[in-house]
Amino acid sequence: MAEKRFVQTYSQGISNIREIIVDTETGVNYLLASNTAGGCGMTVLVDKDGKPIVTPVSFYNQ
Repeated sequence: MAEKRFVQTYSQGISNIREIIVDTETGVNYLLASNTAGGCGMTVLVDKDGKPIVTPVSFYNQ
């Protein structure tokens, strides 16, 4: 089992932040968007066919 359930794989921005978070148990990728005004949202990242983007969990469980 991975040490952390969720890991940040990408981050961009200072006041308008975009992060990609991966669930190390399922491999599902999420986009987290937040800003300094206190707004925040999270959604599953999908491919061109609308299916969730999944990173192989073996990548995190080595």
